[in-house]
Amino acid sequence: MPLKISHQFDSGAIDVIQATDASNIELNIRADSHASDIAQWFHFRLQSVRDVECTIRFLNAGKAMYPDGFEGYQVVASYDTENWFRVSTTFDGTVMTVHHVPEFDSVYYAYFEPYSWDRHLRLLGEVADHPHVRVVDIGSTVEGRDMNMVAVSATNFHENEANNTQPDSKQKIWIIARQHPGETMAEWFIEGLLDALLDDADPIAGKLLQRAEFYIVPNMNPDGAVRGNLRTNASGANLNREWMTPTLAHSPEVLCVRTKMQEIGCDMFFDIHGDEALPYNFVAGNESLPNFTAADLAKEKNFVAYYMAASPDFQNIHGYPVGKFEDTKLTLASGYVGHTFKCLALTLEMPFKDNADLPNAETGWNGARSRKLGAALLQPILHSL
Repeated sequence: MPLKISHQFDSGAIDVIQATDASNIELNIRADSHASDIAQWFHFRLQSVRDVECTIRFLNAGKAMYPDGFEGYQVVASYDTENWFRVSTTFDGTVMTVHHVPEFDSVYYAYFEPYSWDRHLRLLGEVADHPHVRVVDIGSTVEGRDMNMVAVSATNFHENEANNTQPDSKQKIWIIARQHPGETMAEWFIEGLLDALLDDADPIAGKLLQRAEFYIVPNMNPDGAVRGNLRTNASGANLNREWMTPTLAHSPEVLCVRTKMQEIGCDMFFDIHGDEALPYNFVAGNESLPNFTAADLAKEKNFVAYYMAASPDFQNIHGYPVGKFEDTKLTLASGYVGHTFKCLALTLEMPFKDNADLPNAETGWNGARSRKLGAALLQPILHSL
């Protein structure tokens, strides 16, 4: 049977240059729709390759948005779309090359372990069954997909609605993920966090829900996720640059979340992401904001210390440098929220590669480890209240 490469499925993305010879498959990483300079995510299926030595060359890897992201990186692969593993990958600064002998006729390759739209909908359905949860429709995407918020509270939502009253004065914790849709580790993180938060036997979750309410958006960019984009939505917007002036036409996803946040209030905020180049888990704070105080800095440092105590996968040595304040800082979610609500607001980054502090050659950083880090977030939130 001849080789076949396909990508017409959820989050599929690749450009095939030639695929007639398994020893010399040539591909280009496809750019985000409406954003020709953003090319990094890929996800495709290769067939008729059982026990065949495959050499797959990504010809334009050196021209990707983050070419440093391919230094020391290993492509992920799966035979069943459930169990993902790393395959031998090299990068010479121009071309990224995969060498792999598949064990089955069909194999999937991706930039990181995908998180499908079907799994997203299934997650919403599963958590909606919990008595402390409301899955709230807050708007629609550019292409008409649902924007849903998971509200978690020990307060009875139905009684509040019947009495036309607001929930009690508990701390309001907001967590959003996948503003950049190709950063799929972010929704794996949310899945793990929700599992822990809704575990009736978890004492940290129980204590948290005595003192706080959670407002969680598992997927900020459904259109981009389904399209196989790395950073943009269906109109070409980078949602994490839209928080000052979101519009219904260009960035309705941010507009509906920001509107709901202004209605409810916010006492603590986390924006979950993935970083292409750095093989570490870390947070970026708001030290450059003009209204940032010594007390705010102490809150950030305490939170980081609490998280490090909760998870050895988290660290504070490697991360982003603190730059000077520029107006563009307020277009980012954590900058806008920290400045507007004067609260702890952090961007959390996870690696596409591996955690260099605790490497795993078989899987690298993956969905399961992202879930664990998400569950561990509850402890530093509790200590930071």
